Amino acid sequence: MTQTRDIHHFEHLLDKHHLKKTAPRLRVLSMMSSRHTATSQPDLESLMHDIDRVTLYRILNAFEEKGIIHKVFDLDGTANYALCSSNCNEHDHHDEHLHFNCTQCKNVYCLNDLNLPAINLPVGFEPHGFTLYAQGLCPKCSKKAVKK
Repeated sequence: MTQTRDIHHFEHLLDKHHLKKTAPRLRVLSMMSSRHTATSQPDLESLMHDIDRVTLYRILNAFEEKGIIHKVFDLDGTANYALCSSNCNEHDHHDEHLHFNCTQCKNVYCLNDLNLPAINLPVGFEPHGFTLYAQGLCPKCSKKAVKK
């Protein structure tokens, strides 16, 4: 039942952003929503053998342009992708949240529920968005470090 509900949600999401409902797009959305971390294109390729590299690149590019996903870089400079909030669109992304890079497992986490302080820029600066990074150990790696 949950999988059917998710597919309907993904189909609605593609309709909302005026994208065709193709099996590869639905699979990418399903895969990304099942993960608790941002995911790189190479990681998605290794998980989704039936979608070729070019098709996956085009899907990720279209999703980013439409405001379905956002790009965040890990400590090595590799682009990772995470689902956007429901109020993002192609003209207005709202992914201003903390991105946490774990120095141990190398996962990138979107910490959406933190209350971030307002950023007051000097006069004349016009922000179009911002990215905030933190690095350290995620809860899983912290527990492993304590046990050692």
